[in-house]
Amino acid sequence: MSFDSFGLAEALTRAIRESGYAEPTPIQTQAIPLVLAGHDLLAAAQTGTGKTAAFILPILQRLLGTANPVGPRAARIGHPRVLVLAPTRELAAQVADSARTYGKHTALRTVAIFGGVGMQPQVDALTRGIDVVVATPGRLLDHLARRSLDLSTVETLVLDEADRMLDMGFINDMRKIFARLPERRQTLLFSATFSSDIRKLATSLLREPKTVDVAPRNTAAHTVEHRVHPVPQSRKRELLVNLILEENWYQTLVFTRTKHGANRLATQLGDAGIQTLAIHGNKSQNARTRALADFKAGRLQVLVATDIAARGIDISELPVVVNYELPNVPEDYVHRIGRTGRAGARGKAISLVSGDEMAYLRDIEKLLGHPIERVLLQGFELPLESQGSATERGRAAPRKPVRTAKNPANDHRQRTSAVAPGGTKGRVAGPHGHGNHVAKGEPGHADSTAPRRRRKRGRRGNGASRTGS
Repeated sequence: MSFDSFGLAEALTRAIRESGYAEPTPIQTQAIPLVLAGHDLLAAAQTGTGKTAAFILPILQRLLGTANPVGPRAARIGHPRVLVLAPTRELAAQVADSARTYGKHTALRTVAIFGGVGMQPQVDALTRGIDVVVATPGRLLDHLARRSLDLSTVETLVLDEADRMLDMGFINDMRKIFARLPERRQTLLFSATFSSDIRKLATSLLREPKTVDVAPRNTAAHTVEHRVHPVPQSRKRELLVNLILEENWYQTLVFTRTKHGANRLATQLGDAGIQTLAIHGNKSQNARTRALADFKAGRLQVLVATDIAARGIDISELPVVVNYELPNVPEDYVHRIGRTGRAGARGKAISLVSGDEMAYLRDIEKLLGHPIERVLLQGFELPLESQGSATERGRAAPRKPVRTAKNPANDHRQRTSAVAPGGTKGRVAGPHGHGNHVAKGEPGHADSTAPRRRRKRGRRGNGASRTGS
């Protein structure tokens, strides 16, 4: 079928054609007619299936086809008809961009509201009249407190990746927002995965919802090749450099568990001559936006990201995703690798797994419903007792010596100190053979399980920040 079969306005189908899309995806085929009919919707679809267009297109059509109850634009200042809640700044920006792209031949106006940037430009945009607001919960509450936004005219509420919003602790913020919305409205829940908590939330919010389940829960795209390289924690950085250079990986997205780890790895890859930047919640929004733009444009070879910051990365043919550290929540593995193998394209999901991460790996395999192939790389092998059960498959593959992009002759600079299974040494050799400290509390540090020694000098306080608000 084609998009013409939905009966969308010519302004929308024209924008769709200009975007290069000819046929709707399965989630679009099933969801668009239901949203057009005004039903509440609970939709589960793995990432990369086109779920943003599945709700944006019918929402824009409904706006075009019905009169605004508030009246002329001048009377609609700060009164949106549609509210889309997203867990992170990047995802909010992506959804808003999609709404603007599909609505570019209409007079409909979309504003993205999220933290990390000044409020005044957002206030100015709201005062010019608005139809669609895409927001993160924290910044939306800031605007409500400032009275620059009124939700009493919202006709459609969309919760995009609502499971992630719950994981990030936004439930109280969400309840405050729900209390400001009209009782009679259309509510749509879209997500790649749904936990029992999400289904309870859906029960409390949705009225006689229709359900669309395009893919089994918590599954990865079949176009993704999964591979695990068992490797000591102390050798991960060296192996990653080796793989990037030997296999000539470009536009490679690498995941770490912590912001500090992302910064450290980006610096180390940069020292090896690989163009790399890190994005995470402590980076300014302008820095995150620039890094994403450079990565999408191919000016950046590697982007190192935490789980939260990577939400909203939408590259149609991202070839490789690397789990430098496995997530401790198995569902996050599905979210991570959903950045590759999108819309039918082929992709690779490579995981570098140390001995103390094998329990995480087994949880991920249980979630996926199948084992992931182990590939033992010569010179980087884990001791057998650290590789998991004897039934897990593996094959040895020879590797070339590690080199750097700046000077391949300096192979000796990549040597690392030996580490026993589980990581008992606290240093990884740096570019000149000197030890670089592994962060305390992370695998591989000598003091990761030992009591901390009190330092004589004063301790610095750590400021807490809420990412995505």
